[in-house]
Amino acid sequence: MGALASSRVGFGRCLLHANRCRAVDFGRAIDGVRSTLRFPGSGFGRSGNLLESRGFRGNVSHRGVVVVAANAVRSLSTSVETRVNDKNFERIYVQGGMNVKPLVVERIDKDENIVGGEDSGVKVVDDNINLEKSKAGLNESNDVSANREESRVEKEAWRLLQDAVVMYCGSPVGTMAANDPADKQPLNYDQVFIRDFVPSALAFLLKGEGEIVRNFLLHTLQLQSWEKTVDCYSPGQGLMPASFKVRSVPLDENKVEEVLDPDFGESAIGRVAPVDSGLWWIILLRAYGKITGDYALQERVDVQTGIKLIMNLCLTDGFDMFPSLLVTDGSCMIDRRMGIHGHPLEIQALFYNALRCSREMLSVNDGSKNLVRAINNRLSALSFHIREYYWVDMRKINEIYRYKTEEYSTDATNKFNIYPDQIPLWLMDWIPENGGYLIGNLQPAHMDFRFFTLGNLWSIVSSLGTPKQNEAILNLIESKWDDLIGHMPLKICYPALEHEDWRIITGSDPKNTPWSYHNGGSWPTLLWQFTLACIKMGRRELAERAVALAEKRLSEDRWPEYYDTRTGRFIGKQSRLFQTWTVAGFLTSKMLLENPETASNLFWEEDYELLEICVCALSKSGRRKCSRGAARSQILV
Repeated sequence: MGALASSRVGFGRCLLHANRCRAVDFGRAIDGVRSTLRFPGSGFGRSGNLLESRGFRGNVSHRGVVVVAANAVRSLSTSVETRVNDKNFERIYVQGGMNVKPLVVERIDKDENIVGGEDSGVKVVDDNINLEKSKAGLNESNDVSANREESRVEKEAWRLLQDAVVMYCGSPVGTMAANDPADKQPLNYDQVFIRDFVPSALAFLLKGEGEIVRNFLLHTLQLQSWEKTVDCYSPGQGLMPASFKVRSVPLDENKVEEVLDPDFGESAIGRVAPVDSGLWWIILLRAYGKITGDYALQERVDVQTGIKLIMNLCLTDGFDMFPSLLVTDGSCMIDRRMGIHGHPLEIQALFYNALRCSREMLSVNDGSKNLVRAINNRLSALSFHIREYYWVDMRKINEIYRYKTEEYSTDATNKFNIYPDQIPLWLMDWIPENGGYLIGNLQPAHMDFRFFTLGNLWSIVSSLGTPKQNEAILNLIESKWDDLIGHMPLKICYPALEHEDWRIITGSDPKNTPWSYHNGGSWPTLLWQFTLACIKMGRRELAERAVALAEKRLSEDRWPEYYDTRTGRFIGKQSRLFQTWTVAGFLTSKMLLENPETASNLFWEEDYELLEICVCALSKSGRRKCSRGAARSQILV
């Protein structure tokens, strides 16, 4: 890791002087390479009125060229061969298109223990052709939405989203989390968060603004390789930052240096690494390609390497017996202590989606075939595990109610030794006859029966749940509309932790009091994910009803981060105003409802071939007995 990271010490800085923005120690090197390889000049063109109004004008070169070097480059054709010895090889990246990308020589040790290895061949690509195609595709999709006059609330939302754009060396790279002019202590809300930017990115993409998303993906990719250290310990390579901030550092001779300052969790409350950041990045990368048609971005070697690093980090072997990811509390959207440590549904649903995205985007070759095989095996095991053991409806709850405990057998019914007394009293009267959901967490002797909205919605979007289960989740939301939607969509979880549970599980967190913030608060940003799930399942009317409810209040309430009380009647007591992902979530929902066919670029259909894959058949041991036979009818519905 040290060799890889140390080679990028100079990354993330650009020098501003005489109205120019360039990479430090980069101009001479790149000019020499360009003259040698005779790269054609080109420009990305203007990005439209939205970003031009932010002061971004002119043509910005977006050449993305990757050269893999061995002892010598034999030719300058569209592909360059590499010579790889038994131990290591060298790469030279010449990454144009971002004025802040220096010439980077990185030496990567070839580790046989890393799933998938490295690519043995790379293409030299000029991305401008694909970018022109993506612009054409975006403009074509915008012609449909241009026919309708935007409402006053929508116009205000677009203005707020535009004002939240963060510029870096003259180019848009993301949106800040919140942009309240009256807030004198923004804390980290003035930073660009990976998870927060996703609805903003989708709003820009659906509007026809692809460049800001492309810039964001490439800059966060480069931040991935930075050294991350907390108390002299570094986490695994491949970790994506939770956020980053553009800082201006004064230099001599009236020069100012802009620096990207990432936060990998070392500054976060509780010092928790953002497990979901890499998963969101992969999901957004696929969405960018599907909506713009610019698949050349995901085919770049640096991007392919980034996908592999994230997947290798997630698929690393450990002590866990389950295919689900084991994480600490606070490692996702719920970033404070809320009793979700273990195998929270939100992480598993995003993980499953990212696995499917990676399998689709990875170039299959000798260097990646092992990784693709590992992805397929994990997809199969994870889908079975979640569908079989996380699902609850009236029938399943009654089954748990009659569980026998202390079963010691491979044929045990109560595999996780769940005690029937764990079933909360509220659940028995709450769950409808025709509905069901995926529980929040599962560990030995523990089931978290709370309903977590994000995890259930992404289980629908990614087809982690069966078609029957997905339909039942929306049935439950419709049946329990007053509880989960109320006066403002949507509850982040239900019900809230109260009394002794709140004191013990949250540690008496004053921000997560009952029915506030992460503890049963209502978050408007979940609206776009609800809309996406409804469109997929043919329940568009539910989304329209929720969007109309939000549209009545959001502008008047100044676009809060979250709402409090059991029904979401009050603006959150510590809620930030003019929260960007509240704004972007509303806009994305409106555009998805207006053009529901575009939603197909963001969700997944059931993959029946995947369900037939069973890792047990690959086992060389004699213990090949598999429990899937008894559950096959439950999976294939």
